[in-house]
Amino acid sequence: MSDIQTLYQKTIKFAAQRHLENNQKVKGTDLPYIVHLCNVAMEIFMAASNTDGFDLAFAIQVSLLHDTIEDTSATLEEISYLYSSDIADAVQALTKDDKLPKALQTTESLSRIKKLRKGVWAVKLADRITNLQPPPKDWDKEKRTAYSKDAVLIWEALKDGNHYLAERLHRKIDEYDKYLEI
Repeated sequence: MSDIQTLYQKTIKFAAQRHLENNQKVKGTDLPYIVHLCNVAMEIFMAASNTDGFDLAFAIQVSLLHDTIEDTSATLEEISYLYSSDIADAVQALTKDDKLPKALQTTESLSRIKKLRKGVWAVKLADRITNLQPPPKDWDKEKRTAYSKDAVLIWEALKDGNHYLAERLHRKIDEYDKYLEI
């Protein structure tokens, strides 16, 4: 287990430094972004303890790095050098292509994720579980509804990747419905 602890510590320090560059916060809060990454990692730890053959070392690093290319100055090449090409490929797949129309970004990212190992699927499921919190106060009903539909799209595409996380995401989607009535 000490290898996992060392990987976690190395990776969370790198991710925290990168997300602090822009003083990034969890959407709709004053919490530092590292809270989101820790929550995604916690979901991965729980999935590992509930899933036979789960590659925790791989998934924990990907979970902590999953937003670095999308939201920081970190590059694919840097992540490949510091971690591995497999981890860099996973982070790249989890990164939405902002050159595409917004309506296509999730679908395109999911198609790249599905070509990779199930640990990447697990990180995407864990990420959406963590994001299905009370929505930011400035989100209108249309934005909340679109976010819920996006979560269903993720669940449908990746539910066979990890049973534990798929069940958690399904429950979170059901709970999120209360925000659609407001």
